[in-house]
Amino acid sequence: MATSYGALCTDFYINQKLALKMDLPSERETVLHYFDRIRKAEPSMTRFRRYDGELALESSRKDSEYKWMALRRTSIRSGHVNPPSLNTAYAFHRMALEVSPHFLSISPLDVDYVELMFGFDLECSDNHDEVVYEALLGDTPLGSLLRVEEGKVLDVQPVFGATLSQSGDLQAYFEVKTRQKSRRGSGRAYRDEPISLYLTLRQYGPVEQLEQLLTIFETLSGKCEGLANDKLVPDILTPIARHITSSSA
Repeated sequence: MATSYGALCTDFYINQKLALKMDLPSERETVLHYFDRIRKAEPSMTRFRRYDGELALESSRKDSEYKWMALRRTSIRSGHVNPPSLNTAYAFHRMALEVSPHFLSISPLDVDYVELMFGFDLECSDNHDEVVYEALLGDTPLGSLLRVEEGKVLDVQPVFGATLSQSGDLQAYFEVKTRQKSRRGSGRAYRDEPISLYLTLRQYGPVEQLEQLLTIFETLSGKCEGLANDKLVPDILTPIARHITSSSA
């Protein structure tokens, strides 16, 4: 992975979501015409798949780098996993914002919000919740809540949110996702799953013109980079990665 973020984790990915207020067209011809346009722009995306409540076009996941685009009832989602550069991923998401309104009959009134997420996966064979607890909470007053005799940490998945504008229409969320455990706290079945860290920025509408979507994207990507560099990497990722390394030594 060529990105500096990729060097800090097992997998790094950038996802985008365009959330709408009304249902997207579901006619067979419209959907296929849309995905065919995406495939022409991204020839590696040849796998057309149906999931629960979702239609997706993907490139092969045999390689560490891959892209995907998905339609749900009221949203268009796209993702680039392990991109060779931030600009490569940004170009893919810009293309989605440029193409989708025309092929799917989206108007400015329909836009609910635009969301951009930086995701970081960290390999961890130890108990995820204990690792996150020790790395982020430890001896803090909040950490003392889970320090009980003859017990162990069961669920530690902090989520923090903040507004980045006075009106509250621009929001940022930091989230740590540990993998599901049994009711008794055993994580043996998930020892190969990563701990995931998410930085999500969301800009709510309204928008006056569809061209504003690209302006919004530039704002979100710039602020994502700034918050990742200044907050997520030093305050969340580095402590967790350091604890994973020390506990495995």
